[in-house]
Amino acid sequence: MQLTTLLLILAAMAVMSFMVGRQRAIGTAGGYRQIKTLHSLPKYYGYYAAIWCGIPGLILIAFWLAIADSVILDRVIESLPADLRNLPESQLSLVINDIKNIAVGQFASPDSRAELVVAADLYTALHSSARRILSGLVILLGMIGLGIAWLRLRPELRARNHVEGMVKLGLVLASTLAIFTTVGILASVLFEAVRFFQKVPVTDFLFGLTWSPQTALRADQVGSSGSFGAVPLFTGTLLISFIAMLVATPIGLMTAVYLSEYATRRVRTWVKPALEILAGVPTVVYGYFAALTVAPLLGDIGEFLGLEVASESALGAGLVMGIMIIPFVSSLSDDVINAVPQAMRDGSYALGATQSETIKKVVLPAALPGIVGSTLLAVSRAIGETMIVVMAAGLAANLTANPLQAVTTVTVQIVTLLVGDQEFDSAKTLAAFALGLVLFIVTLGLNVLALQIVRRYREQYE
Repeated sequence: MQLTTLLLILAAMAVMSFMVGRQRAIGTAGGYRQIKTLHSLPKYYGYYAAIWCGIPGLILIAFWLAIADSVILDRVIESLPADLRNLPESQLSLVINDIKNIAVGQFASPDSRAELVVAADLYTALHSSARRILSGLVILLGMIGLGIAWLRLRPELRARNHVEGMVKLGLVLASTLAIFTTVGILASVLFEAVRFFQKVPVTDFLFGLTWSPQTALRADQVGSSGSFGAVPLFTGTLLISFIAMLVATPIGLMTAVYLSEYATRRVRTWVKPALEILAGVPTVVYGYFAALTVAPLLGDIGEFLGLEVASESALGAGLVMGIMIIPFVSSLSDDVINAVPQAMRDGSYALGATQSETIKKVVLPAALPGIVGSTLLAVSRAIGETMIVVMAAGLAANLTANPLQAVTTVTVQIVTLLVGDQEFDSAKTLAAFALGLVLFIVTLGLNVLALQIVRRYREQYE
């Protein structure tokens, strides 16, 4: 049985358990007229039964997904001949990959060893058996859980307390998982970055002016020793982000002022969702727009003005990126401006100020901390953008402040370094983790600063 089918069956059993538990609670109370004798509403008894039916099966499925493949692979590896089973780990992983490909029918080379075909058949058979056993156990656990809930359903059962306790436990587990995921990401990036800094000095990386990560993979191979000065990457990142913010900040702020202070409710109802659609457009679409429309247009304008504009320039990428992050600035600023107490506006009007004077001298100064926070969040979004820069700004690590030339950013180089056949222990590959660590620290600092500013603002006007 496929995992999707099993989950649908488990969901159907949980729904059935909800209905059975609800009717069981009403029946034990003596019917609808005696429903007040129940400690909780009948729906909580249904939720209680559904939890007992569904949660054990979900836990078993999660446990199976975590360990089943490794257990099956161990059994398959034990069945291999000694010459394959005793290969080094790197070569054995290639053998395992071939077995998996043969099992799914994606790879069947004529010169594949017969032992691999046999191992692939064993791999498929073990997975099929494991799925059958899992399906039976999940359904059995669901029935046992429903039976336990059926026996425990009594009018005096504190069903709501149990259900709310389970929901609280689920929320705690979700938040804990998010925290551990963040810590794991940071630890993995930090560990690999430390390995990079053991090969390349930190000062050369942070203050070097040349970025050329090409290195020779072997001692007898002709190749560059590599230059890992990251200043051109940071300069390109800041240049494109600065251009983007020059576009997004004034347009987004003026849009927020119009929507919150001047627009009618009908206009606001239509304009704000339409504007926020920009935030949902895939970045690759913006990249195509930048490469096929904006870049040629800038080239024509530059030729008319006698300027040399590269086919891939920081200006083109920055302009399109600014359009992309307009909704971040406008939506957050609009919420902040609307949060300014109406009494402050009324006081300004009472002193004889016009609407424009009230906005300039009262509303915007009062909302300034929140506007700054929204702008910093937009900057974080701009710094982390990749696809638009790849398609519109290029891959050249030029140390320049000229927006008409091609530049690259940190995120683009991270993608470039990790694409292709590279030794994972080489400085070129490990440089991606060093760049990721610096980018993580910068983005985290901007987010923390923005949240602190917004928090101070909220404390002032709540």
